[in-house]
Amino acid sequence: MQRLEHAILAVQQEIQRDPERAHLFYEVQALKLHNFYTGCERIFSLIASEFNGGKLSGFDWHQRLLQRMTVAQPERPSIISAETAQRLKEYLGFRHVVRSVYGFDLDIERVARLVDAYLPIWQRFESEINMFISWLRALATSL
Repeated sequence: MQRLEHAILAVQQEIQRDPERAHLFYEVQALKLHNFYTGCERIFSLIASEFNGGKLSGFDWHQRLLQRMTVAQPERPSIISAETAQRLKEYLGFRHVVRSVYGFDLDIERVARLVDAYLPIWQRFESEINMFISWLRALATSL
């Protein structure tokens, strides 16, 4: 995920350097944002597998997994805050768009807005995941 942060920033610099080809770079940014949410979801899936008895299924499992991470369970604390989940929900929805449309059909303004919001949400996500990791370490030490 750290490499992704650097890649997104590098593409932003290319957009500023070569505005005539910005449309091409926005397709790249869309894929980077897709990868960002996919990385978050992989972490959530691992946690759900280990602490919640397996992966979810059904047509809306992606949304339910995200929501589940905001709720403390008897066996674990919440993973992320409701505010973080709300912000990530837009990246989840955008990932679906990236998978469903051609790159030239992307809403460039939406891509730009999500890229602009990326760094603060990534930092928030990373901080909350690190708090969960600290909880895991404390649990391991107490065993």
